Amino acid sequence: MHLVFLTNEYPLEGVIHGGVGTFLKLLCPELARRGHKVTVLGLSSISEKQVVNSEGVNVITIPASSQLKPKAIFNFRRLNKELDKIHLNHKIDVVEGPEMSFSFIKKIPGVKYLIRMNGGHHFFSEAEKRKVNLWKAFMEKRSFSNADAICGVSRYVMDHTKKYIDFSSKEGPVIFNPANLENFFKADESKVVPGRLFFAGTICEKKGIRQLIQAFHIVHEKFPHTELFMAGRDWFYPDGTSYTEKIKEIVSKDLFKSVHFLGPLPNSSIPQWIESSEICVYPSHMEAMPLAWIEVMSMGKPFVATKIGPAFELVDDGLSGLLADPLDANELAEKILQILENQELKESLGRNAREKVLREFTLEAIADQSVEYYQQLIS
Repeated sequence: MHLVFLTNEYPLEGVIHGGVGTFLKLLCPELARRGHKVTVLGLSSISEKQVVNSEGVNVITIPASSQLKPKAIFNFRRLNKELDKIHLNHKIDVVEGPEMSFSFIKKIPGVKYLIRMNGGHHFFSEAEKRKVNLWKAFMEKRSFSNADAICGVSRYVMDHTKKYIDFSSKEGPVIFNPANLENFFKADESKVVPGRLFFAGTICEKKGIRQLIQAFHIVHEKFPHTELFMAGRDWFYPDGTSYTEKIKEIVSKDLFKSVHFLGPLPNSSIPQWIESSEICVYPSHMEAMPLAWIEVMSMGKPFVATKIGPAFELVDDGLSGLLADPLDANELAEKILQILENQELKESLGRNAREKVLREFTLEAIADQSVEYYQQLIS
């Protein structure tokens, strides 16, 4: 098969990427290793078209439109033109992309267009309790209308998007995000720094940073040796104010030396931080299917997360992790303390977490499910 993935964030040097980029960096090379032709197509603020072969994946980046409005339409014209060239050179079987990928796509006869839902505009508008942007809502609905099939990274993201967009006639399976078991290896418990708590992700309100710091005040009062380390890029308010600087205001003076904002770290260093931590804490207010949680579980580390939509598809509460109310700092602190006070629980949570990943979230299993679905679409 020839599979084309639409994304502007495939992880190459200098490319800022999120969960979709991380996911594709795992799946695309695996598909190429299996003998499929894999092309990634995206836009960037570059002056000339760039083509890079990375692990057997042909990554094509074309210049984004400099038009102010409506930029999306001009960008889609460029994508459509490039897709025609790719198809002419080697027939495309499936084009895959996230929610808004096909808003103004010019469909090529014989090619199937698949949306893999990772959480789109309607989903996150609901989760963040904000109004939808009319233009973005229109684009997303138009994209779903143009798609031939829809799958999702969690049952939760599919069910909640259905409240706004009817795609029942095109609905496919839930295919989870895979674990990166090469980078996120089984942790060596001899490297644990006692009392170290760790978080990785964007430093912003919806990742639960406020509740995490509030909970840490409670934990530190009982266990003064504990320290909290938070790794991730800063988030900025519309007026340019740093969220990190604002949130530091709730850190008491007594805890200044025990709360550490590490800033953005290379992905290659995250496993070492997870390995050296006694507990990982990821108190998100919303997620579609959190790769960061899968990374912690892959390493067999005890962790505390929150009772949000897809959490129950990923974590067996009390067995492979502990879940707390994302808005309740007291409950979050209680879960952290449970692990700190119970060595047997700490060990069993980590062991069960890794076993669950090995059963359900391996790259091989996710690739198998994806290939089976692609073949089903084109047959």
